[in-house]
Amino acid sequence: MRRHHDDEVHEHDRGLAYDLPVLARRRMIRLMAGASLIPLAGCTSEDETSTATSSHPSSGASSGGSSSSAECATVPGETAGPFPGDGSNGVNVLKESGIVRSDITRSFGDFAGGTAEGVPLTVTLTVVDAASGCGTPKKGAAVYLWHADRDGRYSLYSEGVTEENYLRGVQETDGSGQVTFRSVFPGCYDGRWPHIHFEVYGSLADATAATSITNTSQLAFPEDTCDTVYATDGYGQSVTNLSRISLETDGIFSDGYEQQMATMKGSAAEGYTASLTVPV
Repeated sequence: MRRHHDDEVHEHDRGLAYDLPVLARRRMIRLMAGASLIPLAGCTSEDETSTATSSHPSSGASSGGSSSSAECATVPGETAGPFPGDGSNGVNVLKESGIVRSDITRSFGDFAGGTAEGVPLTVTLTVVDAASGCGTPKKGAAVYLWHADRDGRYSLYSEGVTEENYLRGVQETDGSGQVTFRSVFPGCYDGRWPHIHFEVYGSLADATAATSITNTSQLAFPEDTCDTVYATDGYGQSVTNLSRISLETDGIFSDGYEQQMATMKGSAAEGYTASLTVPV
């Protein structure tokens, strides 16, 4: 499989450098939490654990998130990376007609019209109000979600897919605070743990105007699910790349990933569903 990530790894390094203040703030919050100044317990109940917990010692946490608590911490803020497509780094897909969609596997509009291949993946995010203890869904908010394809490439940016805009889409949250995207399982590119980027906006109008982002974060995948997916056809390079990284050494998730670890259901043969509660 042809690789072209030498330049992109440097780009990602710069993205992490930009985000160091965010990571530093998160570490300071955890130190303050240890002094009982700020509670940081997650909002996932004890029975909402993943059906696919990691089988590797390096994973360090259940894939269903953190333990039950009356407290609820806002989802950790993360870098959007060098390939957001939200206007902050040149190209802006959010203002394109057709960006509001649930099936993000195909390119749309005047782009090449390609389809991203891979193991089917449905992503369901539930956006809730952190101030209410995660008890109140955020109806009428919006989520912009994007991720790499099976080869670890980002549409609009990476060599070979600059004329594609697949694996990007916006959805408005329903009465339960949920959005659902139909996609494919992303590949693992060199230097990063497999992940999905997302931005939360106060409204659909804000999202399609690319203004007033309220939260930017990333979803992580459990290692055993990654191992299973990457054993299928088309993900060969991901096996090598995953062997070089762990959640503990990833530049984003190394300081804690409990609130960002997806709950997984399904199989490589039938496709997976990834679910995550996103307190904002």
